[in-house]
Amino acid sequence: MRIRGLRKVYGGIAAVDGIDLDIRRGETFALLGPNGAGKSTTVEILEGYRSRTAGEVEVLGVDPARGGRDWKSRIGIVLQTGGETGLLTVREVLHHFAGLYPNPRRIDDVIAAVGLEAKANVRVAKLSGGQQRRVDVALGIVGRPELLFLDEPTTGFDPEARQQFWELIRSLKAEGTTILLTTHYLDEAARLADRAGVIAGGRLLDVGGIQEIGGAEARVPVVRWNDAEGRPHEVRTHEPGRVVASIVSALGGEPRALEVIRPTLEDVYLGLVRGAEAATATPDPPSGTAIATPAPTPDAEEPAA
Repeated sequence: MRIRGLRKVYGGIAAVDGIDLDIRRGETFALLGPNGAGKSTTVEILEGYRSRTAGEVEVLGVDPARGGRDWKSRIGIVLQTGGETGLLTVREVLHHFAGLYPNPRRIDDVIAAVGLEAKANVRVAKLSGGQQRRVDVALGIVGRPELLFLDEPTTGFDPEARQQFWELIRSLKAEGTTILLTTHYLDEAARLADRAGVIAGGRLLDVGGIQEIGGAEARVPVVRWNDAEGRPHEVRTHEPGRVVASIVSALGGEPRALEVIRPTLEDVYLGLVRGAEAATATPDPPSGTAIATPAPTPDAEEPAA
């Protein structure tokens, strides 16, 4: 997948404002951002559901705006809300959709993959919200897609169902499926994604590996403890072990309330989004003020999805 200069403008307001992004074949990529950041608009353009104002987009080697039936049969989509009829059973719905694809998965395999064996002959309307969400996922994978779009896929799942879903995604990845995931569950993105991109205000703030995004400084551990008088202390350090040893030595024993906190993906994400919000709130510099522009990042050499 290759995106260059993607823009989408509504009534003079840019919902997506100049995104450049490559997603490699076979990787799981998480697109993260707050509500209204431009995630859904970007994904809908990639899926071929929405036109773009400007920019170049290539998905599986095809411009989504001109993607025909053959191209559509190569992608799977799990939307935030499903539109399948509730009058049919789970098996009937999957059988119908499977007939639309040239090389679908076996219906029983799909039902088992989403954990609905006991509900296979139950009408969709009779299922719980979480079970209906599993039907949405089943419909997204029944066509054996090369590229799978997952938009908030585990909304409504209980913890056990989420774990089962994660195993399903890992198995799809092992088969070589490229996956684009949007989720508000940062632990989900950390567990499943190879790389992530953070978007806010229609702009891509950062892209990188799950353990790299945000840069090294965003991931500096924090050591917290209370001294003998109960006063709290905090130190950010690249060497938390050395700091802890020095604290123990200085106090002559175990410090109270000792914590070594390593920033999570959620911490990094919140830092990026809050930084973008603060920058937006800052007045523009006076005319004539020079603004440094970062050098462009070289394109990845891996084949794009």
